[in-house]
Amino acid sequence: MGPTATVAASRLKKPSWKDPRLLVGLLLVLASIAGVIGLVGAADKTKQVYIAKEDIGVGQAVTAGDLSIANVRLDDLESGYLTVEGGLSEGKVALQRVAKNQLVPQESLGEPDALNRKPVAISMEEELPEQAVAGARVDVWVANPGASSAYEAPQLLLPGAEIAQVTSGSTTLGASKTTVVLVLVTNDQMPKLLGALANKAKISVVWNPSGSRQ
Repeated sequence: MGPTATVAASRLKKPSWKDPRLLVGLLLVLASIAGVIGLVGAADKTKQVYIAKEDIGVGQAVTAGDLSIANVRLDDLESGYLTVEGGLSEGKVALQRVAKNQLVPQESLGEPDALNRKPVAISMEEELPEQAVAGARVDVWVANPGASSAYEAPQLLLPGAEIAQVTSGSTTLGASKTTVVLVLVTNDQMPKLLGALANKAKISVVWNPSGSRQ
């Protein structure tokens, strides 16, 4: 038998369990299987969390009917959001706005006495910029009535106040359109705004793109 035949015969021999090539092949297959199992297991590490069905405004009582359930992978962020496993306590209200379809942060809910901002309605006949929507920040300017029919120079009363809601309507006689803006006001600033409303001051709402707050 020549050298070529000998080489061919060795290639056709049934591989032994001690063949290093066979062992390497088995290790590669096992590693591949382990990798697939690891990926599937990691992809399955999701949690049932609550999301807002509709916009949730500050001060709104939050119940299970206001929420939907979604499977989301949060990893280390789980403690920051409201999960089905953790449950929803009764009597909670929104301490901050949660937009529709957003996850509900744990810090966004609390007891009613924890509210440090309350919505106050401001009626306006002038048009608002399109950016002035719920959740946006606006500056509230006030011009108090002067000694004559003229108004005093406007002053910035509420910088960066958050809008809770905007609704359109009309005056009692339907002669003109009005816009009612609910702005969130702290207890410290409440007397100033209520005083301006009581004195029939001219109040203007200006969109604050920087978002600088009260």
